[in-house]
Amino acid sequence: MGVFEPLRQRSFSLYFAGQVVSNVGTWFQNLALQLVVLAATGSAQTLSGVTIAQFLPILVFGVLAGRLADRVRPRTILLFTSGLAAATTAVLALVVAAAEPDIRILYALVAVLGTVQAFERIAGQAIIFELVGPTALSRAVSISTIALAAARSIGPGLAGIAFQQLGAPACMLLNAASFIAVGVSLLLIRPASLHERARRSESAPVRTTDLLRQRAVSTLLIANVVIALFAMNFGLVLTATVDLSYGGDATAVGAAHALNAVGAIVGGGIAAALPRVGVRSLIPAAAAFGGALLVNAAAPTLALFLWAGPLLGLAIGYYQGVLNAAAQSAVAPEAIGRLMSLVTLGNYGMVPFGALLMGWVIDASSGRVSLMIGGVAALACALLVALRAPRP
Repeated sequence: MGVFEPLRQRSFSLYFAGQVVSNVGTWFQNLALQLVVLAATGSAQTLSGVTIAQFLPILVFGVLAGRLADRVRPRTILLFTSGLAAATTAVLALVVAAAEPDIRILYALVAVLGTVQAFERIAGQAIIFELVGPTALSRAVSISTIALAAARSIGPGLAGIAFQQLGAPACMLLNAASFIAVGVSLLLIRPASLHERARRSESAPVRTTDLLRQRAVSTLLIANVVIALFAMNFGLVLTATVDLSYGGDATAVGAAHALNAVGAIVGGGIAAALPRVGVRSLIPAAAAFGGALLVNAAAPTLALFLWAGPLLGLAIGYYQGVLNAAAQSAVAPEAIGRLMSLVTLGNYGMVPFGALLMGWVIDASSGRVSLMIGGVAALACALLVALRAPRP
């Protein structure tokens, strides 16, 4: 099977296209929301409240969302979440249209949207098995990470243009339209074409605690949490490094994110080309990620830092592709939802804590030091997996 063979399947290609559109739309909303809050308050601390409101629901509802994804067809969940997200974002557009937006209402709506997306993110992982079946699962999971990287390569630039030309409410409405596009892509997927996942056995149900007792699974989850906490805060770290450490302007910040995203697309493709992915595949993936972080931290000038950007992006894309594919391959299909809820808790649930921690590190030292810390953490996780994960 070719690397991009899953994209030849109609159901997966429809889902992939919807995810690219949705992730681009998310950039429109996030950029506009950040600029509106900063303009209204002038406070970075107030802005951090938006991040907390967005990601805290994942910590609260992540496990519940995983259980639901193992009981209800993920396509059904995603149809509901796309509609709810579109409606919430449309209301958000009305609020930011006010001359003086009420920050408390913004927080509340972002929290509602974060709750909806807690269920959407996990169902979005669980549906991949049903779209392509077991034989193409690893490649399809790795390819799905490319949707995030592709959106990150074009989203910020388009969002900036839209904000300047159309304003914040229009950015929110464009994001609402992207959620509607996701719903349309799901409606075009024929339920009869989906691969049935075995449902939980009532006599011997697989519980979350059973998953945590598996050495391979617990090792993967530990590595995921550590790397997410110390090494995955690129929205903050790349911007701060270019701006504060190298004195770069907004163009340089945008270039750093774009170059990083282009590399991530390539890295996702490399992960998809692997013939077999298991938990021990994280050893080279985490090591490569750690090495790339250290290379970027060592760049003495902005020009060299930008040149190293695609290498870091490639390592990120490769690591994320391997991580998600290894997680889905580590358990039986009927437990994918619950395990991916735990992976999502590690990825997104650590965002507020990682942002606070790395923000403190950057203020106390520099963005390059935060990159170095992330590199050391990723290398330590590669060693952890090598020592702890069982051999196949």
